[in-house]
Amino acid sequence: MKIFPKLIFIICLINSIITQAQTYPQNYFRNPLNIPMQLAANFGAVRTNHFHMGLDLRTNSQENLPVLAAAEGYVSRIKVERYGFGNALYITHPNGYTTVYAHLNKYFSKLDEYVKERQYQDEKWEQDITFQPGQFPVEKGQQIALSGNTGGSAGPHLHFEIRNTKTEECLNPLLFGFAIPDNIAPIISGLYWYDRRFSTYEPGANGIAVKKAGNAYTANLVQVNSPEISFAIKAVDKANQGFNLGIYDAELLMDGKLMYSFKIDKIHYDETRYINGCIDYTKFIRDKTAIQHLSALPGMKLQNYSLSNLTGIISLQDENVHNIEIILKDVKGNTSRLTTKVQFNKTSDKISSTGKTVMPNEGKTISTENAEINFSKHAAYDAVNFNAYEKPDADPGTVSNSIILHSPYIPVQDGYTLKIKPNRKLTNAEKDKAVILFDYGSDKDVVKVKWNGDWAEGLFNRLGTAKLLIDKNLPSVSAGWTEGTLVNNSSLLLKGTTKVGDIVSFRAELDGKWLRFARVKDNFVYTFDEKCPKGSGSHTLKVTTVNTAGNTNTQTFTFQR
Repeated sequence: MKIFPKLIFIICLINSIITQAQTYPQNYFRNPLNIPMQLAANFGAVRTNHFHMGLDLRTNSQENLPVLAAAEGYVSRIKVERYGFGNALYITHPNGYTTVYAHLNKYFSKLDEYVKERQYQDEKWEQDITFQPGQFPVEKGQQIALSGNTGGSAGPHLHFEIRNTKTEECLNPLLFGFAIPDNIAPIISGLYWYDRRFSTYEPGANGIAVKKAGNAYTANLVQVNSPEISFAIKAVDKANQGFNLGIYDAELLMDGKLMYSFKIDKIHYDETRYINGCIDYTKFIRDKTAIQHLSALPGMKLQNYSLSNLTGIISLQDENVHNIEIILKDVKGNTSRLTTKVQFNKTSDKISSTGKTVMPNEGKTISTENAEINFSKHAAYDAVNFNAYEKPDADPGTVSNSIILHSPYIPVQDGYTLKIKPNRKLTNAEKDKAVILFDYGSDKDVVKVKWNGDWAEGLFNRLGTAKLLIDKNLPSVSAGWTEGTLVNNSSLLLKGTTKVGDIVSFRAELDGKWLRFARVKDNFVYTFDEKCPKGSGSHTLKVTTVNTAGNTNTQTFTFQR
């Protein structure tokens, strides 16, 4: 009996430590823009294959607004990349946090010149550079960059993150006390239930109509034909500004007992793909509808998202009517509630596993006559009766059957190896130009193969239809100016094209010397500077491109300046 006071003390101490650990400094960081903070997206919003990991701050549909250091510190890293963050800048602060500013057009002058010198030194536009504390110190409010629309941005804005410097976890910036008005509670537009005796994927979501009265929502009695079910919710937050933001906090209760909850406070980039186990992936990919599970899928391993002892799976042991309550909150505490009732009526036939069932936490190898797929134990979020088969493919250049890997509407967590056997003997020259084309329905991917004997291998992390191609097509660029003419524009534009895959390597030389072109989606842009000033006369531009298959093309262009 004497152990209980000590146990209670230890529990209280642990809770106190956890509470302190989750208390973030208020008003330490300032708004990184000189205009009021308005959100286009918040932390934890649903994105394709990832959570949104920061705040998207509106820039009034403009580029080149001053971006300011949110607090004192030093520039610890910059990235320059085609997609992703585009031009990004990282500031490490003395209080243990790092802020990230992305989709920038330009860094501040001294840093911009340093990056440019490194690019010319490396003869490489893409960069990932780290710095020591004394190289580029900054003060709070100092201009560090100009906002833009670079990388994977779909419109002018500033992407802003706060990270734990030591762990590199992304933290919810709205927990740091930024003055963003918000008195609108989350808006609920749909309720769904799932038969959990086999998988959320089969037979899938069952929609329930939702009615609204103020911040209170109701749904009619949910009658289910399975004794084991779970719920999911379709909802958004608005934050006074019109954009559909993600849900921060959710709870599911049955008969007053907490069955499941999630709260989006922090996420690591290594774990962000687990979003595919937090949403109805099929609905998101097929219908562009974000539905978030109020239950844990067995293969979802995201840390700090939900209470580990709560699964959200509801076992209905009787045919009584049970009360269901779903509570949604934003960071400001604005709250919405949905109430309904659930009743188990009769049992339908349970879906059974097949010989090709891929189970969470178990590895699996699945073979067809001319293909083999190797899934790791981390691949599946929920059970999948995997359907893999082949069919003939007569498209030019194709040297295998089409391999259908189940459906693009079912996710996988990590990369898997796909092996394909060609339908005829290939020469060494053909093997050297072989690629796997993967069709996901809405988009495609092309991967250079590795050969393992007579098998072509590629690494993928989505499902769909794959086939083996021999690509002998040359990549190319086309000039945005008339050959040999005087160019008075501020830049040179080259449009890149390749029939299969992508341009994976680009090199431009002006009169024999490397010239810095920026990659903008499929195009290449050089902004005139001291390397090619006005009045410098005639110039020859040699461009060499390489595509996914390794085909190389060298083209020459001339212009006057």
